[in-house]
Amino acid sequence: MSPRRGRVTLMEYQRLLDCLSANFNRLRQLASSTDPIAPVPSCPEWTVDDLVRHVAEVYQHKTECIRQGTFPRPWPPDTSAEPALTLLDRAYAALTGEFAARPPQAPAATWFDPDQTVGFWIRRMAQATLIHRVDAELAAGAPIEPISEELAVDGIDEVLERFLGYRSQRWAEDFKPSLPDHDLPPVLVATDGFGWLVRATPDGASIEVATPRAEAPASVNGDPVPLLLWLWRRRTDGVEIDGDRELIDKLRALLHDATQ
Repeated sequence: MSPRRGRVTLMEYQRLLDCLSANFNRLRQLASSTDPIAPVPSCPEWTVDDLVRHVAEVYQHKTECIRQGTFPRPWPPDTSAEPALTLLDRAYAALTGEFAARPPQAPAATWFDPDQTVGFWIRRMAQATLIHRVDAELAAGAPIEPISEELAVDGIDEVLERFLGYRSQRWAEDFKPSLPDHDLPPVLVATDGFGWLVRATPDGASIEVATPRAEAPASVNGDPVPLLLWLWRRRTDGVEIDGDRELIDKLRALLHDATQ
């Protein structure tokens, strides 16, 4: 691991690619052995077939963001006639082909203005594939296999800094129902050696890197993996919630807007 893009210690790109490969293979294995019309408990409107097609479409979209250097229009393409697993394999091959052909510093269109590089999508796709792998495990009724704590810490930082912090400030209108009418005290989100103070304001959420023992009127603590899954609303167990429940509920509402 090495310092990169400033806030916490983040993962090397090759390690992210290794995690992407492992979690894709787990997701695909589960999808191929589960009834395609089985519901996905963590995404109540989806079946397994919907999940597979969603992941494939995400891979296709990021591939075009890299190839074209802009967001593809129109989108999405009509792939309804293609079997879901065939589509998934084709989309994954195209995505990883682009990752292999370009350095992480190469330009790519992203929704995060400070980082317009292929490396942004390597990190994002590694994290997205992990979360959807968990969705597939839940749909299959399978145990959640071990998750890299290194990847989980990286994912906690990403969802707080980029999905919650950046998005709620950049597109505050999408968060308006959940934003307060005045600045609120912070919630401490903490895991092994890392902490983040999350402050809800009328203009969005601000995220401040802190010690895991920083003072705050409310806190969410846990090992990296259960904490990551709690933030992404995939699991509710394995974390310790302490202090002002209204502040915790506000954080949950903002996370719902950030990650839906």
